[in-house]
Amino acid sequence: MKILVTGASGYLGGKLCTALIAQGYSVRAFVRRTSDLSSLPVQENPSFELAYGDVTDFSSFLAACSGCQIVFHVAAIVEPWVPDPSIFSKVNIGGLKNLLKVYKESESSIEKIIYTSSFFAVGSTDGYVADENQIHSGKNFCTEYEKSKVLADKIALEAAAEGVPIVVVYPGVIYGPGKLTTGNIVAKLLVERFNWRLPGYIGNGNDLFSFSHVDDVVEGHIGAMNKGRLGERYLLTGENASFKQVFDLAAIITNTSKPMFNIPLYVIEAYGWILVFISRITGNLPLLSPPTVYVLRKQWAYSSEKAKKELDYAPRGLKEGLLEMLPWLKSSGQIKY
Repeated sequence: MKILVTGASGYLGGKLCTALIAQGYSVRAFVRRTSDLSSLPVQENPSFELAYGDVTDFSSFLAACSGCQIVFHVAAIVEPWVPDPSIFSKVNIGGLKNLLKVYKESESSIEKIIYTSSFFAVGSTDGYVADENQIHSGKNFCTEYEKSKVLADKIALEAAAEGVPIVVVYPGVIYGPGKLTTGNIVAKLLVERFNWRLPGYIGNGNDLFSFSHVDDVVEGHIGAMNKGRLGERYLLTGENASFKQVFDLAAIITNTSKPMFNIPLYVIEAYGWILVFISRITGNLPLLSPPTVYVLRKQWAYSSEKAKKELDYAPRGLKEGLLEMLPWLKSSGQIKY
C-alpha cells in the first residue's frame, strides 16, 4: 500500500511521514521544489519518495496521487495573518477541491482520504467544551485562516455525503519538538518568553485552548487511516488550558521565575499592528498580529472522547508534553534556563 502525504515538508506533515515509514508503510511526500526538506527522511530509503508539485496545480496533484491508496491531505497555509489573504482560499480551499477532483474525475486508486482540518473549523467554545457535533456558524471569523478552514470543512463534509471516502480530523494547538513554524506556535512563544522578548503573560489568562502534542496528533491520523469511519469527524485535541498555564508550567519545569505581570490584549494588538507594518517592509511574517489577539479573546476548548474510543487516540497531558519539549528547546540552543 502506498500513501501520499501532502504538506509533507511542514511541521505535522514531516512527523507523519517519519511515523508512517517507521511503521512499515510506503510513503510518497508531495512537496514544492522550494520546500525545506530538513524534517523528511530524504536519504535513500526504498519506502520513501518525493513527488514535486503544488496542491494548487491539478496536474501535479494528479500525478502525485497516481498509484496511492491512501491520501493524507495535511497541506495548508497556517498563519493568522499574511499580506495577501487570497492565498488562504487558494491553498486551503483550492487544494482540497483539487484532491476531490482527482478522486472524482480520474481513474483513481484512492481508497481513503484523511483530511486535516483544524479546531478553528469547529468554532469557538466560550464557556463550554465542544465535541464533533458542533458546527461552525460560518458568520464570524477571527482570521482568514479560520474562514478558509470552515469553508473547506463544509466542502469535505459535502463530499463525504456524496460518497467520497473521506475522514476529517481536527487537531488542537499542536506543539512539541520539531520545526519552529506557526504550526508550532507554543514553542515559538516559549522561545520569546525565555529570551525575554515576551516578558509577561498574554492577556489576563482567560483564554482557553486545547493543546495537542504533535506525536499524539500523528498517531491520531494513523488511527483515522486504520479505524476511522468514512464521513466521520474526529477531534484530535488534548488538555484544555490557557497560555498563562503554559507559561506557569514552563517556569515550574525549568525552575525559573513565572512572569510577574500581564500584558493587556490591547497592548498586544497595538504591538501586532507595528509588527504587521514591519512585515510589509521586510517580508518576514510577524509572530503576533491583530488577528492573533482576536483569537485570544475567545476560548477554544474541546473533547477528544470520540477519537479516544474509536481511534485509540491517547493524548498526553500538557505537563508531560512540556517536560519533553523544553529540554529539546534548550538542547537545540533556542532557550536557556
